Amino acid sequence: QVQLVESGGGLVQAGGSLRLSCAASGRTFSSYAMGWFRQAPGKEREFVGAITWSGSSTYYVDSVKGRFTISRDNAKNTVYLQMNSLKPEDTAVYYCAARRGSYYYGQGYEYDYWGQGTQVTVSS
Repeated sequence: QVQLVESGGGLVQAGGSLRLSCAASGRTFSSYAMGWFRQAPGKEREFVGAITWSGSSTYYVDSVKGRFTISRDNAKNTVYLQMNSLKPEDTAVYYCAARRGSYYYGQGYEYDYWGQGTQVTVSS
């Protein structure tokens, strides 16, 4: 069982930056692939990006490429989402997710564990 807790959300002006953190419980965090998703009001959950268990590979949806960066610190059981050049359309609740595996995964159903989410609001 893995428990995930996101933090770092908040209100930021367009063009600003935020760094989200996702802290995981358990001693086998390094064996989990991690993903970030977001859900805006009235919209379906959207994949944002993912990282392999080792951190050697990442994958992003086109809308955030070049602006968002996912990283992880397995010694701290934490994965990060650095968000730069934020836009109002990035406003959403952001969730991290975890699953065992050696690849990265882009579909919500592929993940077994989810955090409670953290709100990101970007004002224009």
